[in-house]
Amino acid sequence: MMSTVLSIGLGILVVFLITVATGYFVAQEFGYMAVDRSRLRARASAGDAGAKRALGITNRTSFMLSGAQLGITVTALLVGYVAEPLIGEGIGELLGGVGVPAGVGAAIGITLALLFSTVVQMVFGELFPKNLAIARPEPVARALALSTGIYLKIFGPVIWLFDQAAILLLKLARIEPVEDVQHAATPRDLESIIAESKQSGDLPAELSTLLDRTLDFHESTAGHAMIPRPEVTTVEEGDPVSRVVELMASDHSRFPVLGDGVDDIVGVICLRDVLALGDRDLEHVKVSEVARPTVMVPASLPLPGVLDQLREANEEFACVVDEYGGLAGVITTEDLAEELVGEIADEHTPEEEVPAHLDGEGSYLVPGALHIDEVERLIEHDLPEGDYETLGGLVIHELHRLPEVGDTLELALPRPTSAHDDDPDMALTLRVSSVQRHVPHTVEVRLHESGAEEKAEEVRA
Repeated sequence: MMSTVLSIGLGILVVFLITVATGYFVAQEFGYMAVDRSRLRARASAGDAGAKRALGITNRTSFMLSGAQLGITVTALLVGYVAEPLIGEGIGELLGGVGVPAGVGAAIGITLALLFSTVVQMVFGELFPKNLAIARPEPVARALALSTGIYLKIFGPVIWLFDQAAILLLKLARIEPVEDVQHAATPRDLESIIAESKQSGDLPAELSTLLDRTLDFHESTAGHAMIPRPEVTTVEEGDPVSRVVELMASDHSRFPVLGDGVDDIVGVICLRDVLALGDRDLEHVKVSEVARPTVMVPASLPLPGVLDQLREANEEFACVVDEYGGLAGVITTEDLAEELVGEIADEHTPEEEVPAHLDGEGSYLVPGALHIDEVERLIEHDLPEGDYETLGGLVIHELHRLPEVGDTLELALPRPTSAHDDDPDMALTLRVSSVQRHVPHTVEVRLHESGAEEKAEEVRA
């Protein structure tokens, strides 16, 4: 009897010891997959030996995973090999001692042994080390680095053999194997990460918006960020400089200079050029005498390229030219800055050029010239894609005509990829509040659940 109890106790102890080994390999597997390599690099650069060793292991992810899988498989088999003879047979003998038939006792013993070993393996060998490694990947990776390196070195030939067999199968399936897991993120990946971090509250809304704009900056073009031609004040080369001084009272300090036509850009004149004239009679000084060459950029040029050209020319102003050679607009360093930080409003900025909250959640009075991406950030929802740059362009696109004050339309918004099945579909109601130069100047925008407007009308009726 005593020997049987000791056999069961020994079996339980051995199962726990083997389970610890299983947990080691599971922690190895998840720890090195979840660890932040940039943090390891920073620690390694600071002289942390554990981080340096862990970083070396992450550079052989596929080999490490093969080693971890080998360890998990072998230890799982050992648990079954030990549990049945030491625990199962022992329980069967104890049950036989109290009158249970030998066959029944053996069956019960094996069942209890397998149940016990399975629970221990799942909880202590799989789930606990997995959750620990995911919750604390960096400490786990650093702590296991030395022993993992030794293990991979000792059992390297065996691991390599199994690894090569798997690689051969992949190649037969015409799949190219990789040694390391790709940790680099595309701009689209970063956008998703930023959106998820903002939604979870891990990233402040202001910072997430700044990061989002920064990612968009490299894809945006001069045509996107420019002040469009209808809003640009120009002067002709034959005008007196006194005309420029009059225009400067309207808050502008730089003006494109035109020659024989509206698309003949001959230069630019700015405030410092006028000030350099000193006491000269500005009525008798022609703009052509003062104008200097201007930076010219195509409308399709990405904003980083615009910034490079302005920096090389030591200028803050450029004329944007369309594909037909005409003046499409102008762009300044302030416009480039606004692509990163949003509208920079000062005492000269009209109130109607800045989005304003209206009564009711999700309701705004928005400038028609506001870019679509800024509208999306304002309502925190994607808008339908189309051949337009601004909110006013969206209204015209949907109306199929030039708008009038009071025109109202409702847009069904695309469903976010992260939306749950029970999340309602959203819609956007747009009402033209004012019109200027035949296009929407200000638009009332209201975000609501799809169909909510009709229900509200029915209630009011």
